[in-house]
Amino acid sequence: MWRRRTLGLLFIFSFIFFLFLARLMQIQLFKTENFSQHHLNLLEESVKQRTQELMLDNGRGNFSDRNGQPLTHKQANVLVLFPFLKKMDWQVEKVAEITKIPADSLLSAVNSAKKPFAYGEPDPMELTSRQMDQVNALMIPGVFAVEKKYERTKVPSEQLIGLTGENAEELKKRYPDKELSEKTLIGISGLEESFDEFLLPEGKSKLIFHVDGVGAPLFGINVKYVDPANPFYPVNIRTTIDKTIQQKAEELVDRYQIKKGGLVLLNIEDNSVLALVSRPAINKKDPYNGSGLTNQMLKQQILGSVFKTVVAAAALEHNVDNPNRLFNCSQKINGKPERKYHYGLLNFTDSFARSCNRTFGELAKELQKKDPNILEEFATKLSLTGSVGWRGDIYHTSDFKQLTDEDKGRVFLSDEARKDANLAAMSGIGQHEVRATPLAAANMMATIARGGQKEMVRVVSKIEYKNGTTMVDFSEKDLEGETISPYTAMKLQKLLREVVVNPNGTGKWFKGLPYDVAGKSGTAETGKYKDGKQLHNKWFAGYFPYQHPKYALVTVNLDVADSEGGVNLLFADMVKALYEKDN
Repeated sequence: MWRRRTLGLLFIFSFIFFLFLARLMQIQLFKTENFSQHHLNLLEESVKQRTQELMLDNGRGNFSDRNGQPLTHKQANVLVLFPFLKKMDWQVEKVAEITKIPADSLLSAVNSAKKPFAYGEPDPMELTSRQMDQVNALMIPGVFAVEKKYERTKVPSEQLIGLTGENAEELKKRYPDKELSEKTLIGISGLEESFDEFLLPEGKSKLIFHVDGVGAPLFGINVKYVDPANPFYPVNIRTTIDKTIQQKAEELVDRYQIKKGGLVLLNIEDNSVLALVSRPAINKKDPYNGSGLTNQMLKQQILGSVFKTVVAAAALEHNVDNPNRLFNCSQKINGKPERKYHYGLLNFTDSFARSCNRTFGELAKELQKKDPNILEEFATKLSLTGSVGWRGDIYHTSDFKQLTDEDKGRVFLSDEARKDANLAAMSGIGQHEVRATPLAAANMMATIARGGQKEMVRVVSKIEYKNGTTMVDFSEKDLEGETISPYTAMKLQKLLREVVVNPNGTGKWFKGLPYDVAGKSGTAETGKYKDGKQLHNKWFAGYFPYQHPKYALVTVNLDVADSEGGVNLLFADMVKALYEKDN
């Protein structure tokens, strides 16, 4: 009996032993690079346990403004110290003398460190080039003066630039043929997403040091510098943003408490974005909670009276702008008395300057009788509908879009609405189904200022290799399709200027500015209510200087009560700021 039990126990122990052996073989021999459902690389994990490293650059591409100033990061010359110094007698007094950091502070920082660090982080003390050379000349193991890349906590035009994050599933979906770590950062919004394929890292730059179980040097005290050693990567995306102007724009938007909205500023000469501000801002702790991640300047909004510019263009080209004709601007578009805006009889020019709804409702109906597609035709001619961001073929990518999250503008959604006279009247004043992005509204003003020439809007001018040479150049491109005539553009320029110089014009507030402004105001009913009050979109879209156009600017405050504003003051202060900068 006891012999049978002994054999049974022996069999059980042998079985358990072989199970352990099989598991050990699986771990050590067969599944070392793809272990468990989490696909762990055991070799890499083992090395990590015995490795201390300090990343100097994650290898992902960068963004700069039009003048080459970094937008998303900064490079800093820092003093790097390794924790194994606490087990050594090193020339701390010499390092202190060069860096002007007290020796006690250096020793204290090293003694409390568990991993390599740049002294003073998260706000590291920056060294001069001379100090760097002197520190490195000492050749102290574990003491280095290096250039380190720091991501900015506050990025200018954050919704335009976008965010990055880790998403192993999306990474594999986007790049099935590339061997990339699951920890690789990918763009999840904005330009980070549009240009993601160009921004992917070739490898990280880092300092590496191997330790034993108690943190002592494993292979001597040599620290290894690891770098992809590729002179072309990471690339730099040179945006068209002017960092100084962008920072001023953000300051002004916040000063006038624009909670939802912002501004778009275009350089008319090359039709590129100089500044773009969208509010609400991104909540960095929880970016997907709320609308902060949404770039409101690229989303279709209800235009209101800004759309009267389109109706005016159609009226001019179809000769229904009779200067002697008077419109009853004491009536609404439905013929009922207009109690709030009781303007009396106005001609075409004064109607535009004072933004008379009755005039443009009637004109829209008359134009619709001629051709139900007229309003859409002229909205397209003025680049208000469709998408306006730069697109084209680059490398192996066809129809590449700089702004992948840009909405398209529209006038009607159905043929029934297109043929309905009353709906045409509502559309004529920028209500009903009329929608456009603030970017497109700014582009419409730039188109008019250029005499009718419509172009794609660029937010990136080129992609540069690490050594400064150009990888991809995004040249100026015209938008396809018909344009308004130079004569119509000239007449529209005068109408937009009349809005400002007319004593009763809706833009009379801008008459005394250092740059002469031309533009159009807009107050659109949104159909939304808060605390029993109707909410509106408040706009001003224009360009300046009037005689020699340089800038197109749109300011917009979305979903606000009729008593709230800020748009005119924001526009005016941006004009002043640009004048000061230019002079």
